[in-house]
Amino acid sequence: MGSLEPNDREMAAYWMPFTHNRYFKQNHARRMLAKAEGAYYWSTEGEKLFDALSGLWCSGLGHRHPKIVEAVKQQLDTVDYSPAFQMGYGPAFKLAERIVGMSPAGMGQVFFVNSGSEAVDTSMKMALAYHRAKGEASRTRFIGREKGYHGVGFVEPMQGSAGVIVPPKGYLQRLREICTKNGILLIFDEVICGFGRMGTNFGAQHYGVVPDMITFAKGVNNGTVPMGGVIVRKELHDALMTGPDHAVEFFHGYTYSGHPLAVAAAHATLDILAAEGVNERVKSLVPVLEDAVHALKGEPNVIDIRNCQLAAAVELSPIEGKPGLRALKVFEESLKRGVLFRFTGDIIAMGPPFISTPDELRRMIEVLREAIRATA
Repeated sequence: MGSLEPNDREMAAYWMPFTHNRYFKQNHARRMLAKAEGAYYWSTEGEKLFDALSGLWCSGLGHRHPKIVEAVKQQLDTVDYSPAFQMGYGPAFKLAERIVGMSPAGMGQVFFVNSGSEAVDTSMKMALAYHRAKGEASRTRFIGREKGYHGVGFVEPMQGSAGVIVPPKGYLQRLREICTKNGILLIFDEVICGFGRMGTNFGAQHYGVVPDMITFAKGVNNGTVPMGGVIVRKELHDALMTGPDHAVEFFHGYTYSGHPLAVAAAHATLDILAAEGVNERVKSLVPVLEDAVHALKGEPNVIDIRNCQLAAAVELSPIEGKPGLRALKVFEESLKRGVLFRFTGDIIAMGPPFISTPDELRRMIEVLREAIRATA
């Protein structure tokens, strides 16, 4: 492969996702990553960067956790790939049972996919199939909320990618009541909230609301190998188990559903979450992050500060006629100071690793303060 630094032809060949491609390819200093370990990345220039968003909300246990690395290496020595259609691989079944056990009461089955987006697509097909099976084929409309990341029909307990939007007190409970009263399936998008970010297994448990389906991805295996899934209530699953036994009940799936490497990484991740008391550790860090980020009140161009468990966002006033540019400049100044944040529009978001120390969280915020002032 040669050098990790791409040449001009290689740089031009890659169409990057969710990225200002033209700007990036002219201004990528400190933005090409070469190494990751624990709560840090290293750039190709050799600069150490605190990972303030846990990758993309997915690597809460830090990068290259030795137990996860070993699990994936061992898996490669046994089964590298197994087909999920009409064949089975035992560890995937065991993982499904573990995830059901971590879920709110009433959940019964897990359908594996490869990402949050595929989980959402799958849950939509499940919802339509469920209503058809119940004799309600005319129910085809999905209801969503503004700023929902994955699309219509879903509720993120905490909207992470939109900039840490926190639901009003009692909102999710009332939503559950309305859905139950009107026979509407309530689907929680827990791609960001699931597996520790909220100090609970899922955001549903943090808020005390049980949905009909939960989509997940990211943290299920610490972002090591692409994986996602949908958790469903047993009644929903059972409603689709009709027709001849030899017929496929739900005509849907993916080549890499329940991929052995992803499953191995997930088992190791769930082991760590339990053995190392990660939910309690997250809860202990919540007040540290909350106090630190709200201390930014009054800094130049800061118009809102939000936090929810181990996630926070600082919203900045846009530069007139140039929306998004102020946050980009703050992002770049932060990189110079050794912290990698996430920016969306004029919002700086952070979801630090669960393994962060209180001092690392405080330094993260002080770097943000310096960057905000430097770009004022």
